[in-house]
Amino acid sequence: MTTTTPAPTRELSQRTTLAMVIAVAIFAGGNFTALKFASDHSPPLLLTGLRATIGGLVLFIVAGIRGESLPRSPRLLGHILVVSLVVTTASSALLVYGVSQVPAGVASLIASTMPLFTAVLAYFALSTRIPPMAGVGLAVGLAGTATLASGSLGGDGSAIGLLAMVGAAFAWAFGTVYLKWADFSEISAVMLVAIQLVMSAVVLLPVAALVEDIGAADWSPGLLVPLAYAGLIASAVNFTLLSMIALYASPTQASATAYLMPFFGVLFGWLIADETLGWTELLGGLLVIAGVVFVVTARSRSGTTA
Repeated sequence: MTTTTPAPTRELSQRTTLAMVIAVAIFAGGNFTALKFASDHSPPLLLTGLRATIGGLVLFIVAGIRGESLPRSPRLLGHILVVSLVVTTASSALLVYGVSQVPAGVASLIASTMPLFTAVLAYFALSTRIPPMAGVGLAVGLAGTATLASGSLGGDGSAIGLLAMVGAAFAWAFGTVYLKWADFSEISAVMLVAIQLVMSAVVLLPVAALVEDIGAADWSPGLLVPLAYAGLIASAVNFTLLSMIALYASPTQASATAYLMPFFGVLFGWLIADETLGWTELLGGLLVIAGVVFVVTARSRSGTTA
């Protein structure tokens, strides 16, 4: 990235940011379980493309009701295309594939490297300093995620699946920093994500038709129910919240969502899929929550957010 000066944007309060981070984590935790069920009935690229289609169309309807119109600026559309290809296309597809190849605990641990990628990218692209308190939060959150994943570290995992998860974490971090680096002041978060998701669907669905056996998809409630959740809640609602956090909070605060998601993923897996929730998961969850609170409430000594 070349250095640029983004347009000033309003900042979210610490309380609002924390509430949005928790909401994103809860919705994403449910999405983790929903995708587990849906992947038994659909190939991964097709599944990713379908949820992008549902989410994008719903948000376009919402944007229309709000009286919003499509942006005409080639520069802005170019920025949206970059975020779409990186976050809602590459990161989402790699995540869905990676989760199908490695144990859930290992996947959670790898996903939690996203804040580390974010901190490094933000340092080079935005010259962002990490306050000491935020650094403590990053360390505590990583320790919590490692604790959550510790029960699965002995399992066999696909090397390709592991690389896919690393790629998903890096792409997500890149998109988070890019949203802060570029100027998106001309567009609302709703329209931004609507265009992102539709762009992703345009890429993913033709590729799925070429490389996957899309005829093998089972259009039963086993696919349609979790797909509805993944498209409406985890895509339309959650990506909008993520974009708002990335646009109006700091990159480090935005990356804090990566720590809470594994905890809620384990929790929903226990509630819905009869997966084990023991003392390890409880301890890891408490550490994760503490880490997120430290990161989200940290302020740099220079007066800017971390």
